[in-house]
Amino acid sequence: MMQRLLIGREITWGGQIPRGWNLAWYEPRRRVAVYFPMPLHWLARVARDLLWRVQLAWNAEPQERHERGEMQRVTRERQLLAEEYARGYLDGWEECFDAWTRAMNCDPHLWTGREN
Repeated sequence: MMQRLLIGREITWGGQIPRGWNLAWYEPRRRVAVYFPMPLHWLARVARDLLWRVQLAWNAEPQERHERGEMQRVTRERQLLAEEYARGYLDGWEECFDAWTRAMNCDPHLWTGREN
């Protein structure tokens, strides 16, 4: 049982639920259900939910940073697509040129004056 719960009780699988106590929340990672007396379980649930929402809002990144990240992601994806297209285009061009040189039975190194 957690020390911070003054009134509530943590009950695991198969535990005895006291009469008049209702489920406030369930923690699936720990497999523990937290119970409070009848009217307090609503207050405990609301307080826990409000605390979670405040923490979520406090730790959220600003909208400008989010939008900047999205713009950078879109630009990065476009660059990757352009590189992939260029790589495929050059590979296709080299393949076509090699096929042409084989068909013409010529050596392109002779054109530049260089030997292998």
